Amino acid sequence: MRILVVEDEAEIAEAVAGRLRAESFGVDVAGTVAEARFHADLHPYDAIVLDRRLPDGEGLALCGEWRAAGVETPILMLTAMDQTGDVVDGFSGGADDYLTKPFATEELVVRVHALLRRRPTRRLEVVEAGDLVIETSRRRVRRDGVIVPLTTKEFALLAFLADRAGEVVDRFDILESCWDQAYEPGSNVVDVHVAALRRKLGSSAIETVRGAGYRLADGA
Repeated sequence: MRILVVEDEAEIAEAVAGRLRAESFGVDVAGTVAEARFHADLHPYDAIVLDRRLPDGEGLALCGEWRAAGVETPILMLTAMDQTGDVVDGFSGGADDYLTKPFATEELVVRVHALLRRRPTRRLEVVEAGDLVIETSRRRVRRDGVIVPLTTKEFALLAFLADRAGEVVDRFDILESCWDQAYEPGSNVVDVHVAALRRKLGSSAIETVRGAGYRLADGA
């Protein structure tokens, strides 16, 4: 899943982005309203963390703009504006949750997960493919009942394939959802991670569909 963090304070933005990446999310960071619009027009995000006070405008106005345009992406408002009226304005303006500064990144992560669980297009909690069991919400993978340790990106890739069990997914879609803007479009990072997953889960766990992409093994 891919998250957009809109925050102009670099230290806070990097702390939030780093914590979300540790949870297997792909994260893009924007520091202004203009950058946020650019990213949102370019990518479909699963959730947005949005500051209210930005150098070139008001995050709440941007939230309202997205809602008026029909954008249903869950939005967590993150701001130092902590008065009751500010919170009411946030929810009235289209935010799905409101977290005030200072805050604990652990709480922010829990709130993001809660927003994603409430989405109408909720992802599958458990996917089974033969002797492979993928528990997406618990970030755990078992094969023949034995837990298989995976890196953050390995799990993100496997969970993405599990969420689309039975479908062929091309490399670009995988990069868009599991990595952020830092990746090199021409790199072989997807192939490297698929190879690593096959070493840990078995060569038949992920199928290669020549010229099209990858698919979780039949039976999922």
